[in-house]
Amino acid sequence: MKVRFLSAGDRALVVEFGDRVDRALSERVLRLDAIIRSNLFAGIVETVPTFRSLAVYFDPLLTSRAELQRAIGPLLGRRDHRRGAASLWQVPVCYEGEFAPDLAEVARLTGLTPDEVVALHSGTRFHVYMLGFLPGFPYMGDLPAELALPRRADPRLRVPAGSISIATSLTAIYPCESPGGWHLIGATPIRMFDPERTEPALFAPGDAVRFHAIDMAAFVSIRQAVENRSYKVESEPVAI
Repeated sequence: MKVRFLSAGDRALVVEFGDRVDRALSERVLRLDAIIRSNLFAGIVETVPTFRSLAVYFDPLLTSRAELQRAIGPLLGRRDHRRGAASLWQVPVCYEGEFAPDLAEVARLTGLTPDEVVALHSGTRFHVYMLGFLPGFPYMGDLPAELALPRRADPRLRVPAGSISIATSLTAIYPCESPGGWHLIGATPIRMFDPERTEPALFAPGDAVRFHAIDMAAFVSIRQAVENRSYKVESEPVAI
């Protein structure tokens, strides 16, 4: 699909690479994001990566959509620029009891056992495609095909913070209580979004995530450490 330049109001230019959730498209989005951030174009306020496009917000008093399009166009074919640092996060998850209200139903719908669902989910290294919906809410793929399910027919009015969810080809973590229609298969005690951190959102687009199962006692212990600000989520730099 040909790259398209679209307007989003009078303060944003959208560079659209395709029409699907795809790792190759994500890499193109993230590479362009890194190039733009490293070039410090005058007038750019913020860049926001999505599944298939990059939104470039700008100050219309300093630049224009036409000027940005002329500057960005020649960058699209560059392959000599790495997209920047990324982290692999190790996220503790309790897949038990009240934390996993939909696990049994997911197992029934997929023809798996609950243990097999957990093994598939925790055995996958996920790619953070984008943040959205709520502050710090990560859309992560790619879910094993065996776990692919449509959204719930009856969305919940209240999904607890920390809930681990799946729908279609994606998994996500709710950073705060909100309505939601995804299947809830576990919960993590860590904070996905904290305004007091230098970087309030824990993950960034392009990061990788692995989940590891913990029991309820460990969940309670980690949650207490999180509340005391003595818990650090394990992470390591990854090559990209």
